[in-house]
Amino acid sequence: MRVDKEHLELRSSHFTNLLDVLSNLQLNMPVIPTGGKVLVSGANGYVAMWVVRILLEKGYSVRGTVRSEEKGKFLADYFTELGYGTKFEFFIVEDITKDGAFDEVVKDVDAIEHTASPFTYNVKEPDALLKPAVQGTVGMLRSALKAGSQIKRIVITSSVAAIINPTTEPRVWNEDDWNTSAAEEFERLGAATSSITLYRLSKTLAEQAAWDFYKKYKSQLSWDLTMINPSLVFGPPIQDLKSPSALNTSLATWFDTVVRGEGKLSMKEGLAVTSSWVDVRDTALGHVLALQKEEAGGQRITTSASGFIWQEWLNTANALENNPLKATYPNLPHGFPEIIDENPERIIHIDFDPSKEQRILGIKYRTLTETTKDTLEEFARRGW
Repeated sequence: MRVDKEHLELRSSHFTNLLDVLSNLQLNMPVIPTGGKVLVSGANGYVAMWVVRILLEKGYSVRGTVRSEEKGKFLADYFTELGYGTKFEFFIVEDITKDGAFDEVVKDVDAIEHTASPFTYNVKEPDALLKPAVQGTVGMLRSALKAGSQIKRIVITSSVAAIINPTTEPRVWNEDDWNTSAAEEFERLGAATSSITLYRLSKTLAEQAAWDFYKKYKSQLSWDLTMINPSLVFGPPIQDLKSPSALNTSLATWFDTVVRGEGKLSMKEGLAVTSSWVDVRDTALGHVLALQKEEAGGQRITTSASGFIWQEWLNTANALENNPLKATYPNLPHGFPEIIDENPERIIHIDFDPSKEQRILGIKYRTLTETTKDTLEEFARRGW
C-alpha cells in the first residue's frame, strides 16, 4: 500500500494544531471555574463585601464568615435583594485567633479569599493588631491543609504596608521589596511603637508567616497561594454603616479630609502628604481575578492606581460638575490648591511598578474623578 507523504504531513500538521488549541484552552481555563464555591473570611468588611459581590456577579457561590448573627443577616438580606440569595451563605466565626476556628467553614469550598484582619490606628496594645493578623492567617492555612484536596487556591489580602519603608526620596516600589523598618522600630520601642508602624508590622508578619507556612507544607498542599497587596483603599462602601463614625480607617480619613475638611490632614502640611491609592472595587476585582489566573499562583501582586497628595482629592471633588452632597455640604473644602503650583518638585508620590499586575491581572483602574464622584454619591444616598 502506497502512503502519500504529503497527506501524512498534512494530517500531522492538523494534529499538531489541534494539540496547540487544546493546550491553549487548558492554559486559559480559570483555576477556579465559574460555579465554584469560594470562602470569604470577614465577609462584612469594606474590601471583603465587594469581593463577595463581584464573585456572585461572576457566577460563583460564596460562603462568608462573620463574627455575629447580626452581621451575617445584613449580608444575607443585601445579597438576597440583589438576587443572589441562593448563592450566598454565612457562618459565624467569633474569634479567628482560636485554634481550629476555620476547620468547619473550609470544608467543601474550592478556594479561599482570606480578608479578615484588623486595620486601625487606634490600638492600645500591639497584640490587638499583631495577634489576629498573624494567627488568623496561619490558622486559615492550617485549616485548609487539614481540609483535603478540594481547595485549589488561597488568596490573602496583604498590603503595600508589607512592601514599603518610609523614605523622603522618590522611589518606585515593586513586589520584591519588603518592609523592614516596622520590625526595627518595634524592636527598639516595644509597646511605645506608633500605631501606623504596628499596622505595617502586622501586615508584614502575617504575610511572611503565610509564605513560610506555604513553603514548609508545599508538598502536602492541593492549593497554591496568592497575595494581593493593595495601597490605600477608597471608593463607595456597601457594608453596614450606621454613620460616618463607623467608616473603616482609610475611608474615614478620606471623608474627614475631602468632605468635612477636618483632621490633621486638612492643614496645608497635611494636604501635601503623599501616598498611593486604589478603588475598593478594583482591588476586589483583583482578588477575584487572582482566583482565575493560573499565573497568579505563588505570587504577591500589588494593586495600586497611582500616587497622590491629598490636595489632589480636594481639587477633584471641587471640579465635579455637581456636588452630590450639596444639600449637606454646600461648599466642600478647597484646601490649598497652590500647594501643587508652589512646590511641584516637593511632591513625591509613592508609586508602584504596575508591570506584574498588568501582566497577570490586567486591571483597568478607575480614576480619581470616577472614585470621587461615586463615593460622594454613596455618602449622599446614605444621608451623610
